[in-house]
Amino acid sequence: MISQEQFETELEIIIANAIREDVGEGDHTSLSCIPEDAQGKAKLLVKDAGIIAGVAFAEQVFKTVDSELEVEILIQDGKKVSHGDIVLYVSGKSQSILQAERLVLNAMQRMSAIATKTRFFADLLEGTKTKVLDTRKTTPGIRALEKWAVKIGGGENHRFALYDMVMIKDNHIDFAGGVKQAIEQTKTYLASKELDIKIIVEARSLTEIQEILDCGGVYRILIDNFNYEDTRKAVALIGDLCLTESSGGINEETIRKYAECGVDYISSGALTHSVYNMDLSLKAVD
Repeated sequence: MISQEQFETELEIIIANAIREDVGEGDHTSLSCIPEDAQGKAKLLVKDAGIIAGVAFAEQVFKTVDSELEVEILIQDGKKVSHGDIVLYVSGKSQSILQAERLVLNAMQRMSAIATKTRFFADLLEGTKTKVLDTRKTTPGIRALEKWAVKIGGGENHRFALYDMVMIKDNHIDFAGGVKQAIEQTKTYLASKELDIKIIVEARSLTEIQEILDCGGVYRILIDNFNYEDTRKAVALIGDLCLTESSGGINEETIRKYAECGVDYISSGALTHSVYNMDLSLKAVD
C-alpha cells in the first residue's frame, strides 16, 4: 500500500486540481456581489441518512482555500447521520466559503455514499472472518478520496494502484503463456528491480489454483467468479498456504454466502462505481 506521505500528496493534488478546474481565474459571481471584507458563517446540513465521510477532507479544503477560515466539527467521519443533522460550521471570509463550497460538497457527497455502502456490506459480513475490499474501479482523479471513504465505512483497501502490488489477472496469464510462466517471470522481475511487493494471482479454476500453489511465493489468490461449492473447495485446497479472496458477482444477496465459504476477503467494485451521492448542502447562517 502507499505510504501516508504519498496519500497526503494525492490529496494535495486533488485539491489543487479541483480548485484550478472550478475557480480558474476567479469566482466572478462572489467577487462581484460579495464585499471582499464581508464575514460569514455556514453550516453543512445533512438531508439524507447514512455514514458521513469527508469531514477531515472538507476541513483541509477550507484551510487550503483560506487558512483563516475557522471550522467547527460537530460530527466526525464514520458516524451515522440522519436528515437535519449539522456536520460542521465554517466561518470567516464569505468569498472564501463560497469558493470552497462546491468542492467540499462534491467530495463529501461522494465519499459519504461510498462509506454508507461499505458499512452496509461490512455489516452483512458480521460474525464471519471475511473483510470487504475495494478495487481500482474508481473515479479517475479522486481515487484517494474514494479509497479513504471505503476505510471510513469499515472496509479495507486493495492495492492503491498498479505500482504498489502485483496482481496477475487472466490477461496477464494468457499473454505470459500460462500461470507458471506469469508467476516465475514476475518473481524474476521483482528480484531484478529489488522490489518488495506482494503478489496476488487470479484463478479461473481449481486447476489454476493448484498451479499457483505449486509455484509458491504468492500472497493471495483471487478466486474469481467461482460458485459457492467450488469456492469452498478452493479454500480447502489453499488452506493456510496463502490468503484467499472472492470476487465477481458480489452483491448484497451473495456477499454473505461467499463469506461463509471461508474466504479471507471479498472485493467489490460496486463500493466505488455504483453509488448514489448523499444529499448534503452548505447553508449560510446568521
